[in-house]
Amino acid sequence: MTTRRGFLKQGAALAAGSPLLGLPNILSARDATEKLRIAVIGCGGQGGGNPGLAAREKLVALVEIDDKRLAEAGKKVEKSASDFKTYSDYRRMFDECHKHLDAVLIATPDHHHAPAAIRAIELGKHVFVEKPMTWCIYEARKLTESARKYKVATQMGNQGHSGEGYRLLCEYLWAGAIGKVTETHSLMSRNFGGTGGRPKGKEVPKGVHWDEWLGPARLREYHDGLHPFSWRSWVEFGTGTLGDMGCHVLDGVFWSMKLAEAKKFSIETLAQTPGSSEMFPQNNHICWDFPARADMPALKVHSYDNAWPKLVKDLEKQFGESFGGGTLYVGEKGYMFTGTYGDNPRILPKEKHAQFPRPAQKIPRSKHGVKGDFLAACKGGEPASSNFNVSGPFTEFILSGVLASRAGTGKKLEWDVTKMECTNIPEVNQWVKRNYRKGWEV
Repeated sequence: MTTRRGFLKQGAALAAGSPLLGLPNILSARDATEKLRIAVIGCGGQGGGNPGLAAREKLVALVEIDDKRLAEAGKKVEKSASDFKTYSDYRRMFDECHKHLDAVLIATPDHHHAPAAIRAIELGKHVFVEKPMTWCIYEARKLTESARKYKVATQMGNQGHSGEGYRLLCEYLWAGAIGKVTETHSLMSRNFGGTGGRPKGKEVPKGVHWDEWLGPARLREYHDGLHPFSWRSWVEFGTGTLGDMGCHVLDGVFWSMKLAEAKKFSIETLAQTPGSSEMFPQNNHICWDFPARADMPALKVHSYDNAWPKLVKDLEKQFGESFGGGTLYVGEKGYMFTGTYGDNPRILPKEKHAQFPRPAQKIPRSKHGVKGDFLAACKGGEPASSNFNVSGPFTEFILSGVLASRAGTGKKLEWDVTKMECTNIPEVNQWVKRNYRKGWEV
């Protein structure tokens, strides 16, 4: 029996000459002035600007589970777009619109990122997805490999990766600004999670399509604390504080310290306030131990949810700084700091920064910003900087920390990147891949 998804995959393969049928995958060049045909999946919150962006190209469809948000999004673009369709279920949208689509912009709760993205990719559509790229590690690997197979343009929405700051940080550190870096300390500045069980179920608000909101997750009654934002605290739907903010704050660490080179490392939660079977732990202090890799020495990467440790607070006083969120890099010759999104990279103290020559530019700069670079890539331009070949391994790294948080304190996880598994505490691997509700598989 051929499923709806299988039928669509076969149709896309015939149209594109996909390797799925053993044929060469030939992508036609695209005129950079030609309008992209775009569907928007998730029209509120972080995705609130996507309908307007799509309308400046060619808006094909809006998908949103909340009728009120859907109506608001449609009203915003009614003067600049026409003939677009509206849906509460992206699976139906793909069924009906796949022949008229080039790309999708996805800004949903975390648990929907991969189910929406994989359906687009397997139809040969380009994909922009907000961070974190996926809800679980399996999904990050699946999307990375599938995007490579189907040769589509991709981008994750960690906007700092497209900025000047993290590029300049890498160039300073690689030029030896503070010598070999042996530890980093990063503050997420949020504290998602909680304790207790599932609240009592209640009537679904009018206009909210609850089954479509649940998507790949297990069936449950509607209850408070989920839609439209607080789902980040719940293990079935979000990825906690680290999953939310780590894709911003730890981006510079992963990039500058060449952590993608490591094939094995360990992670341990050193402190936390325990959560529950429903909600993430809070006040996490997580530490990754990386071996030497490339030209880098062994490294300890520390992440804190919402409070700096004494070490960093003392340095604030010493250097007359007020860090806020961001990352402190500790080198054999001194310190560097960047803000939450890589902003204002600087050697500490200020006098040392002034004395060190600005390093030679080694990393190309973004031409159009996080979404503009994606659109340019869709039209045949160079790959966006946070495409899935980059953001996939980065997301796996972030989500390994989420595993450690869920495992609790006193458990040092040995992680094998290639095998995508914890080799010493097998029960942790239950969270590497979701058990998908039928019809929502990845």
